[in-house]
Amino acid sequence: MRREALMAQATAKVEAGATRDEIHKIQRFRTNRLRRTRPYHSEPTDFHFPGLSEREFHPRERFPWLADLEAATEMMISELKAVMSAERAELVPYVQYEDHLPMDQWRPLNRSLDWTAIHLIENGKPVEANARHCPGTLTVLQQLPQPKIPNAAPNAMFSLLGPGIRIPAHVGVNNARLVGHLPLIVPEGCWFRVGAETRYWKVGEALVFDDTIEHEAMNPSDELRVVLIFDIWHPDLSEVEREAVSALVAAERGTGGL
Repeated sequence: MRREALMAQATAKVEAGATRDEIHKIQRFRTNRLRRTRPYHSEPTDFHFPGLSEREFHPRERFPWLADLEAATEMMISELKAVMSAERAELVPYVQYEDHLPMDQWRPLNRSLDWTAIHLIENGKPVEANARHCPGTLTVLQQLPQPKIPNAAPNAMFSLLGPGIRIPAHVGVNNARLVGHLPLIVPEGCWFRVGAETRYWKVGEALVFDDTIEHEAMNPSDELRVVLIFDIWHPDLSEVEREAVSALVAAERGTGGL
């Protein structure tokens, strides 16, 4: 405790004139030194673009459109309820893979209705059975900097996590894009860890994170949790770099390389 207090005292004057994001990083600098946290890095399963900033949760200041997204929360909740009650809506397991594949961490959730998705846009194409119930949500999503890659992106869905279900630690496929969450239905205690940082979802408070950094989630309640999930370009990428990523990913998709 004394060591921690001395460290805090040493940086107090600097923090007094720092931004919120700078304070966050300085505090993490201290906890890393105290070995209460450790560095986590981007470890995508498929595509790694060099030189991009590695942040577990990216600061809100980088995404000025977040306010408009959050302002649409009530409308999205209404459309979520509409699509959930629609007779022809498509609700699918979030995890689906062949049983012979070596993916043991996902085995308890494979084809399980404990973690499901209502896809609005999947691999760049609207899922009409669901999308037609959510015109307002799709209009908002069109204003976001989502990747547009044939047979790959954009993607957007309502993610439904059942009571008492834990999503195991895992990483995403491509660090050239980040992932956004807009919580819509959140029982008490639902948490989300990315790297060394754990946050609790709050209805209407969006998060932007790097899913190629190890992350996991838990719904400890006895009620359903629902979050809107969508992808966006990593803001460090230039237009030329976005074009290069799009071309390479599209080529892999076209040849069955993914």
